[in-house]
Amino acid sequence: MQPDHGLLRPEGETIRVEIADTPEVLREAQRLRHQVFCLERGVFASDSGQPIECDEFDHRSRHVVVRRCDDGEVIATARVVAGSFDRWTDCLPMQRYCCPLLFRGLPMDRLGEISRFAISKQSRGQARAPGPLLRLALLHGILLASRDAGLTHWCALMEPSLVRLLRATGVHFAPFGPMVEAYGTRQPCIAAIDVTLASGKRMRPDFYALVADERFSGLPGVIQQKTRLDSSRVA
Repeated sequence: MQPDHGLLRPEGETIRVEIADTPEVLREAQRLRHQVFCLERGVFASDSGQPIECDEFDHRSRHVVVRRCDDGEVIATARVVAGSFDRWTDCLPMQRYCCPLLFRGLPMDRLGEISRFAISKQSRGQARAPGPLLRLALLHGILLASRDAGLTHWCALMEPSLVRLLRATGVHFAPFGPMVEAYGTRQPCIAAIDVTLASGKRMRPDFYALVADERFSGLPGVIQQKTRLDSSRVA
């Protein structure tokens, strides 16, 4: 694993944020996605004999996992799908649901879509790390993966309530076109990464310290905050 991914120790438990760099780690992420999106939420059909959830975008994605260190289990995952100038009309999952004209003029080779944001109910029940903190860990990994890929912008399909919750923590995603139907009603959103980080540092320095700090060392004020981000709101 890449050595600069931080450790976090909530209430005596250690979790590690990693970028999947082997087929085995990617499989672990896909197994957790199967648990969340196929078994728990029923968003995608479960293929018997294949306890993984995968699609054609996985090979062009950076996959983030949060691992519990005492037993090595992956308890949260997300991915960042890289855009492309060569296939600017169909290089991102959300383009299946959005008008292609929305993406004209965007820096497609520096745009990444955040998706498959997953923390299973089973993992939340077993982990002493609270759900909101695991989501902050995923956002930290998403930022690391985006920096590695040279991205300048994020996009995503989100429930409007999640957009508001993220804004309350200093993470600003702007509405991007009309609402669409994609596993439920979703709002296409976009954010400039540098603007989002600057806003977070100014408005919520406690949040910024967790997400942007290279060591990702936990702050009690953030661990105990009441804001809860529902993993079902980003697919």
